[in-house]
Amino acid sequence: MKKKIKLKYKNIAIILIYIICFIMLFISIFKIIKWKIDANNNNILIDEIKEEVNIEEIKDGEIINQNEDISKFNPYWDYIKMNMINVDFSQLKKTNHQTKGWIQVNGTNINYPFVQTKDNKYYLTHSFNKSYNDAGWLFVDYRNKLDGTDKNTIIYAHGRIDTTMFGSLKNILKSGWLKDSNNYVVKLSTEYENTLWQVFSVYHIPTTSDYIQTEFSNSDTYQNFLNILLNRSNYDFNTLINENDNILTLSTCYNKSDKVVLHAKLIKKVNR
Repeated sequence: MKKKIKLKYKNIAIILIYIICFIMLFISIFKIIKWKIDANNNNILIDEIKEEVNIEEIKDGEIINQNEDISKFNPYWDYIKMNMINVDFSQLKKTNHQTKGWIQVNGTNINYPFVQTKDNKYYLTHSFNKSYNDAGWLFVDYRNKLDGTDKNTIIYAHGRIDTTMFGSLKNILKSGWLKDSNNYVVKLSTEYENTLWQVFSVYHIPTTSDYIQTEFSNSDTYQNFLNILLNRSNYDFNTLINENDNILTLSTCYNKSDKVVLHAKLIKKVNR
């Protein structure tokens, strides 16, 4: 009798294990299908955007006063000669009135419009056209004004494994990207101005919020903040930076516990 009871419980346990495994398999398949659907929808949207939007290159602009003695051998002198981008946002705003700008990062696939809303959560699960999509979209921190007064402009996006959104930002940690000094610039176009930024720090770090400050009590606090970012870099870009500089921060996931981060300083701009 005891053997029959043990056998019965054993069979029940086996059946439960099979059921749990089936449920887990079903959930995994569902997530894979959902991921591919989200990726496909975003890719279609990306293609449509790039077909509709006119991006032109412009050369002339204001060179930002560095207040520093920069060596003639510093690549800064090559970067300030680079063209900026100027984007027509009229068509983009018809799709999403929260469109705030366009970003290009050399040596990556990052070449997209970015948006802004009242929080830093909405566009983690919504695409550019505001449809629900776990691939999300590029968005600027809700605290940023984007009027030229931000000391630290922060842009976020998911690090997608298909390299869309900020998925290719991981390139900045690879030797191939680091060996090409032409990659050390970021181009932005907003409704207010077109700008060129010089990279001064790249790294991955356990998730923290210490690099996403937008307000600073005084110049010393800001300089200490910049020193932390500079010393954290995986690579020495030979970029001088001080409390007079405005910076750009790009942030995405490196893995489940770490972030990939890029910081660059403003070196050239033209008002629109």
